[in-house]
Amino acid sequence: MKKLTFLLIIMLFFLAVCNIFGQTKTYPFEVKKTGKGKQSLIFIPGFASSGEVWNETAAKFEKNFTCYTLTMAGFAGVKPEANPSFTNWENEIAAYIKNNKIEKPVVIGHSMGGGLALAIAADYPDLVAKIIIVDTLPCLAALSDANFKAKENNDCTPMINKLTAMTDEQFRQMQTHAIPSLLGDTSMQETVIGWSMKSDRNTFAKIYCDFSNTDLRDKIKNIQCPSLILLESFFANMKPAIEAQYKNLKNPNMQYASKGLHFIMYDDKDWYFNQLTNFLSAK
Repeated sequence: MKKLTFLLIIMLFFLAVCNIFGQTKTYPFEVKKTGKGKQSLIFIPGFASSGEVWNETAAKFEKNFTCYTLTMAGFAGVKPEANPSFTNWENEIAAYIKNNKIEKPVVIGHSMGGGLALAIAADYPDLVAKIIIVDTLPCLAALSDANFKAKENNDCTPMINKLTAMTDEQFRQMQTHAIPSLLGDTSMQETVIGWSMKSDRNTFAKIYCDFSNTDLRDKIKNIQCPSLILLESFFANMKPAIEAQYKNLKNPNMQYASKGLHFIMYDDKDWYFNQLTNFLSAK
């Protein structure tokens, strides 16, 4: 009997070990991989957006690049995680690059995704070859509050409670009112609103709160790779304030769109593609 018990314990031990080592690491995002080029592009969408926001961009470049298009957990229908955070997302994207042996990718981010791209390039300066930042500031809050300082232990509970208490109709009305100020292309507005409606409300609130408390102005001094900063046309009226935020970034290539709003890839498409093509082809 003792021998049988001993054998059973050994068997359970080996099953446990096999289960542990057989597991595949999960990440707080879904990935769509397309193309077969030697150089890789990693696309990070903005706040509450699907990776589909990059569909046209990936289609244009996947003949020459391998494209990894992310959609973050809790956004646009992707299963949420229990405790999402901007910093954890940054570190997990970096881990994905390392674990999948993606050698020196170009990281492209829009809005919050651009913030993640800046943070990755600053904290992991040897990991990426180039970054492309689409309408992102290192510290969005500082644009309206010149004395802004990030809080160490920021309490997101009030915002989470407020947004999770909304009915779907109230939330839709809020997004329907907000999106036209971010996206001029009316044919895409309902699509972007739909991504918000499919997003987990807790993730929406927590990441909005997190990103609003993020200040990368000092950290970007650690970025070593070439950077292309694409900004919406309105920001051309605020160049001193905008460029002051990027003053610690070494030799940024800063370009302002000629028209349109925050979703530059939709609102000033030809200009946007020309900028990307020139930057990606430059040695």
